[in-house]
Amino acid sequence: MIKYFRYLFVAIATLFVVGCIENDVPYPVVKLDILTFEAEGLKSPATIDASSKSVKLELEETTDIRRVHVTKVELSEGATSSVTFPAYFDLRTPLYFTLKMYQEWEWTLSASQQIERYFKVDGQIGESVIDAENHIATAFVPMDFDLENVVVSALKLGPCDITTYSLELGELTNFNDTARYIDVSYHGDITENWMLRLERRDVEVEFTAVDAWAKRIWLSANGRADSELGFKYREAGANEWREVEDVKVDGGSFTACVANLDTETDYEVVAYSGEHFTEVVTVKTESIFVLPNAGFEEWSTANNVVYPFLADSAPFWNTGNDGAALAGTTLTEATSDVRPGSEGQYAASLQSKKATLMGLGKFAAGNIFVGEFGGLQGTNGLVNFGRPCSARPVALHGWVKYNCGTIDEVGKIPSARPELKKGDSDEGQIVIAVGNWTAAEYGGSDDCPVVVNTQIESTFFNPRGKDVIGVGEMILTESTDGWVEFTLPLDYRSTDEVPTHIIIICTGSRFGDYFTGSTQSLMLVDDFELVY
Repeated sequence: MIKYFRYLFVAIATLFVVGCIENDVPYPVVKLDILTFEAEGLKSPATIDASSKSVKLELEETTDIRRVHVTKVELSEGATSSVTFPAYFDLRTPLYFTLKMYQEWEWTLSASQQIERYFKVDGQIGESVIDAENHIATAFVPMDFDLENVVVSALKLGPCDITTYSLELGELTNFNDTARYIDVSYHGDITENWMLRLERRDVEVEFTAVDAWAKRIWLSANGRADSELGFKYREAGANEWREVEDVKVDGGSFTACVANLDTETDYEVVAYSGEHFTEVVTVKTESIFVLPNAGFEEWSTANNVVYPFLADSAPFWNTGNDGAALAGTTLTEATSDVRPGSEGQYAASLQSKKATLMGLGKFAAGNIFVGEFGGLQGTNGLVNFGRPCSARPVALHGWVKYNCGTIDEVGKIPSARPELKKGDSDEGQIVIAVGNWTAAEYGGSDDCPVVVNTQIESTFFNPRGKDVIGVGEMILTESTDGWVEFTLPLDYRSTDEVPTHIIIICTGSRFGDYFTGSTQSLMLVDDFELVY
């Protein structure tokens, strides 16, 4: 009772003093974010980047970029915007607006739009060049090409299904002056006057790209569209040429891939169009990169934390066990339940759990990844993704066994999945990516460049990010029937870019970064291998 009155007296005295003193306490700094952003006519969900305070929209080609309908915007609690949403916006140039509560934060809304355009004529050489800004489409033809009897085989210069042309293809036959003009109209009030050009070239066939990987060579060339197009190859020093199979032809452009080659070996290649051949090009295939501990046989324990590597070895894989150990639990560990036919003793077991520390509980996804655990900020984890690797695998092969639980823990709702709720099925995920991430941009080290903070959504790893060169992603939406063998191909944006790092992530709960998932979800993985 005496203690109670002492506290009461201190509280009353404090109120009295505060009432006599001018309130000059500064307002708290509150970072304001956009939580949800939706619009009509999008090709993919809006990209919200809290770090750069930007929202980027990728529009369908039929969407009128001059009148984009923003239908839903959710802001941080208490925030107001200088621009009223929902509304229609002209996004040919970025829109700048301010979020305000105690302070002001300037955001940018921008849109991009890709319209597929093409101009093709029979007998052309290679691909046409489309200059959308100046409304010029150019096709390249041989020196002896008949300009008075041109066959335009395909023409598309505006958005699909809503574009009209002032001339039919059958009217575009005489290019004696090497150019024709055509009006292209869409969206009711847009008309563009396009120039269609034919340009003679004194080249019958030429390489446009020769890219050698570890066990394959990617070939691209231009030739006459009405001739036989193809490639030949041989090991340097061999007498006989081999025909390249499965050549893909698109007009006068043709491509192919020579596979099952030897690594670190010199090869010679040529392209041909009819009886015409290019000069011989010599390239050398690369070496391969082998995943360390790909069978998940090596484990160790230190300070009650289980690690997927031996105590005296350099770590390649890691887990979230460091953070979970503070709550006296382990998410990822070895299991003797190995895949059928395995020569090893162990696989990796990834169990999603709710970890509790000092009465505070947070959901944590069972996981294993290439990189290292970066520590904790409060109860939020820091994860450093990536290891050095310049190889370019075409697929990840392995085995997985998955028990798909029902979501029973919801921390935050992913902006890309606003409908997600308790009772929905959890999702497992396996991702492999190669790219050229840098420590300077992503906050990590040269060894592990990409830092993810589970409290900041904008830092979450994006498999489609700008520095990703090749990526493969597998989503498991239901339990497997025991162990399942898989081959996960990588989709590369180009064949000439060389990566600096590799990232692999496996988790039994795809939205574990949001502390959302199922405590019944369990993923087992075994015997991974990079395919070249």
